[in-house]
Amino acid sequence: MKVCIVVEGCYPYVVGGVSSWVHSLIKQFPNVEFIIQTIAADRSIRGKFVYEMPDNVSEIREAYVQDIDWIGMKKRHKKLHLNKKEFQSLQSLVLNENVDWNGVFSYFANETFSINDLLMGKDFFLIAKSLYEKRYENITFSDFLWSLRSMYLPLFLCMKTPLPKADLYHCVATGYAGILGSMAKSLYGGTLLISEHGIYSREREEDIIKATWVEGVYKNVWIEHFKKMSSCAYDNANRVTSLFEYARHLQVELGCPEEKTLVTPNGIDPERFAHIQGKKENDDQYFNIGAVLRIAPIKDVKTLINAFYYAKQREPSLKLWIMGPWEQEDPYAKEVFALVDTLKPQDLIFTGRINVTEYLGRMDATILSSISEGQPLTILEGFAAKCPAIATNVGNCEGLVYGEGEDKLGPAGIVTDTMSVSGLADAMVKLARDPQLAKHMGEVGYQRLMAKYQLSQMKETYNNLYHEMAEISGCTLDEKPFLRADRR
Repeated sequence: MKVCIVVEGCYPYVVGGVSSWVHSLIKQFPNVEFIIQTIAADRSIRGKFVYEMPDNVSEIREAYVQDIDWIGMKKRHKKLHLNKKEFQSLQSLVLNENVDWNGVFSYFANETFSINDLLMGKDFFLIAKSLYEKRYENITFSDFLWSLRSMYLPLFLCMKTPLPKADLYHCVATGYAGILGSMAKSLYGGTLLISEHGIYSREREEDIIKATWVEGVYKNVWIEHFKKMSSCAYDNANRVTSLFEYARHLQVELGCPEEKTLVTPNGIDPERFAHIQGKKENDDQYFNIGAVLRIAPIKDVKTLINAFYYAKQREPSLKLWIMGPWEQEDPYAKEVFALVDTLKPQDLIFTGRINVTEYLGRMDATILSSISEGQPLTILEGFAAKCPAIATNVGNCEGLVYGEGEDKLGPAGIVTDTMSVSGLADAMVKLARDPQLAKHMGEVGYQRLMAKYQLSQMKETYNNLYHEMAEISGCTLDEKPFLRADRR
């Protein structure tokens, strides 16, 4: 069985989160040949992989949402013109009316043309004018036209990407990844599996509402654009998974047929943490809190640092470890370290990239201050080390910390509001002042992990899904491990 994993903005360029999940999934199925189809911002990241590829990865393909129009650089001898069917397909896409996705996919896969010529040409102008007259006549047409061009450029670049043939296209999001998976299924057959860690269209909607680069009615235009792409993925998928029940309800609310949906919780291997190093000399004089994260806006590290600064003034025993990488020239990382220079909090440690098994045994609790998550592996890894979790109320953090369904184990930590300095500070102080409570919560977290969130349980779920997809595709899952050509 050949599986093409389609990922956007993560694996294999960054560590942690969804990337860790993808890498773990591939390693759990050594008998499956995987092709990685990545979608990245631009060519500046080309080939900069931070993972060593497992032996069952036969190929890595890269696509970019900002790229050179290679066809446009070549000399062209005829003016671009869409025939009637092509025009109608593209018009249905832009107007979002009974979208002829198969027609759109066929056009982008089989015709040679410059995307610049298409966006700047008469046909796209007429289609944009049609949408404008239907819904947006109260704004300036020239601004509207240029906004549409900027909106469709990344999508069109993705759809010009040559796609591999596979038995299963496994997309780790809807969005651009879901579009490529849907396109490949339309062109080559096979099956389509969508595994959403966050609800893509809802996350993009939240991003756009907060954004300053888009204003007024254009926010609605962009939100509709992302919802349209997610709808395409839901419609074409054979199965759509989510990490927890509330996320599954959101998928159904957004138009995914309920019979396609399935909850598949994340899982980790608790054996990795069975013999981890314990506390070192001087660790016992502190209440050590570990934040395993990469320094990025979505992790809201600045709120975490502010919260620790105030908590430390109330409870001197606190020590915060921020464990994870950052880019030296990243603007947000610079803001984080500027804040540290201003506040000068004592007992704040930045470790850089680490092996978590070498540090979690030294921690008394973990903390997560994100403004968006799915089902964070860092909380589960903390549970494996019997650390309670302090977490913001995003994704399924509440379900992990407090339990859900028939789980009556009790709290395994404290959940706070997002972007709440006081909430995070209060939680840190509470656990530091009651180490017996923290220890009890850590034991609860360990029990919850062992009951529901082990890697073996996740593997069994995906093994069943892969067998289901193989049966639909008419192929089989080999028993022998797959080795790429250079390892045979």
